[in-house]
Amino acid sequence: MNRFTLFLRSLLFAVLVTVLTVIWTFICMLAAPLPYNQRFWVTGRWNVMVIWLAKIICGVRYQVLGRENLPNQPVILLSKHQSAWETIFYLMSMPRPLVFVFKKELHYIPFFGWALALLRMIPIDRSKGKDAFAQVVAQGRRRLADGQWIVMFPEGTRTPVGKKGFYKGGGARLAIETNTVAVPVATNSGDCWPKNSFIKQPGLITVSIGKPISPQGKTALELMQEVENWIESEMRKISPQNYR
Repeated sequence: MNRFTLFLRSLLFAVLVTVLTVIWTFICMLAAPLPYNQRFWVTGRWNVMVIWLAKIICGVRYQVLGRENLPNQPVILLSKHQSAWETIFYLMSMPRPLVFVFKKELHYIPFFGWALALLRMIPIDRSKGKDAFAQVVAQGRRRLADGQWIVMFPEGTRTPVGKKGFYKGGGARLAIETNTVAVPVATNSGDCWPKNSFIKQPGLITVSIGKPISPQGKTALELMQEVENWIESEMRKISPQNYR
């Protein structure tokens, strides 16, 4: 497929997602009085449609490995982060309502941020340092007690394909503070939905879910090292061409 065709498909996808986002924001506003789980389901239909459009228009397919590793209990998902794709996909694909920990500035994005504000996410003010993490722990306890799962990206930001960012310990600290198992997740989404690229490449994205890791008897550093080792090892299995 030549570059021009990829551009046209990516342009069509971007236009349709923009229109869908505006329309869906108003639908989410109408759903605001509903009980939370129903409101979450309504909001998540946007994610379903975006992933479907990416598949139909841009040829971005996906497969999930290790789904049987997801336990029926509170979980903190600690995932590789290569693109925006996984932030959209996880919300529609996990068996429990998800909570993302993100910078509060995302709430200021027109339409998208407004709909996001209706969900029980954990926005943080990074300028507050230790106080910001205390906020994450306090809100995280409540969300886990309500039956939701928390998603964090230890590398903090999207990493280029074939690269490894610095794994920060916040997710591991949260798992230990709340006595919650951590589930590592590897994904090679950057192959199809590259960081800072308008062009979406056709192909197969793999999401690989590891076995739960108990925080008991571990320090935050030990837990995060175990998560990092699994994710980076798995990345070389699902995307070997990028790690030669």
